[in-house]
Amino acid sequence: MTPMTRDEYRAFVGSGTRTAKLATTRQDGRPHAVPVWFVMDGDDLLFTTGTQSVKGRTIRRDPRVAACVDEERPPYAFVLVEGTATIISDPDEVLDLATRCAARYMGEDLAAEYGMRNSGEGKIAVRITPSKIVAEAAVVE
Repeated sequence: MTPMTRDEYRAFVGSGTRTAKLATTRQDGRPHAVPVWFVMDGDDLLFTTGTQSVKGRTIRRDPRVAACVDEERPPYAFVLVEGTATIISDPDEVLDLATRCAARYMGEDLAAEYGMRNSGEGKIAVRITPSKIVAEAAVVE
């Protein structure tokens, strides 16, 4: 394995359409992991979700989260972000973020349509502020 520099991991996480696998802990202690569309703001990862989704409920109760972004083909690589999630409820900010995520994953032509679909009533945005980042390239183990 080869550690990535800050610039390398930011480029890795921000390129293409890799999803982040978000991990939270349910109230009874069971883990919950799910892929999410995201964009970056500096080192922070941002995504949208429903207020009543498992993600939304667990983050409100316990903002400690982890997110892993990986390359599933050789040469394998990953970035693991552990941090604290902050909920953003402002509808304009949620729409803006949902539209930016849609542009990344669905393309500019569909960004407005998917942005509207993934924002609005019952939707929130989430910002993960890292407390620890592990970034490795050329993973062969």
